[in-house]
Amino acid sequence: MAGPGSIVADLHAEGDELDALVAPLPVHRWADPTPAPGWTIAHQIGHLLWTDRLALTAVTDEAGFGEALKAAAADPAGFVDAGAEDLAALPPAELLAEWRVARGRLHEALLTVPDGRKLPWFGPPMSAASMATARLMETWAHGLDVADALGVKRPATQRLRSIAHLGVRTRDYAFFVNDLTPPAEAFRIELRGPGGDVWTWGPPDAAQRVTGPAEDFCYLVTQRRPLSALDLAADGPDAQRWLEVAQAFAGPPGAGR
Repeated sequence: MAGPGSIVADLHAEGDELDALVAPLPVHRWADPTPAPGWTIAHQIGHLLWTDRLALTAVTDEAGFGEALKAAAADPAGFVDAGAEDLAALPPAELLAEWRVARGRLHEALLTVPDGRKLPWFGPPMSAASMATARLMETWAHGLDVADALGVKRPATQRLRSIAHLGVRTRDYAFFVNDLTPPAEAFRIELRGPGGDVWTWGPPDAAQRVTGPAEDFCYLVTQRRPLSALDLAADGPDAQRWLEVAQAFAGPPGAGR
């Protein structure tokens, strides 16, 4: 993967799009439920603020991030929800202002990470470009939760390419986290981008493959839409099994939506 510059720019744009969606909301709408059980719009933005702050800590204070890892290990089931719950209690204007500050600082910090440095995280350590991609994925996915709560259909953008790339790269992780043995051979992945171009991964002659719209693939790997509702096709039993367990996020397999 190339340096973080272009991906950080995409992350910035994704955050701005979500910001524009929530900024005009009256205070009472921040309490609207989203498809994530128990989470309101305020919880979604609170979670992004909490995670952006943690990502910034991973860049600027590795010892401090190590303490966060200990807290997560002590309460793996409730650690993430507790962070969102605490921040969702802030007045919406303060919550939004704090998120703007945190994500801005994170974007600046990611651009200063030297080549070759790996940043600690809850999964394997990652480059600045990979961290930016992970934050892009989360911002898009939680932004989708907010958009769904508001009944808004967001247009697909070329930013999906990085999210799809992360979904492809996490294939083996999705098998591992579901106590399955990853397939030994690579798959061929062919996804139609929003502009009609085809994004590909893996050898053209691979025996197993996945095809379909890139947006649907991103819905799947972020577990925002069920496989049955998506126009994705798998050729081969292992490819089909992957689509059933795919996830691009660290942590235990989620129930999905």
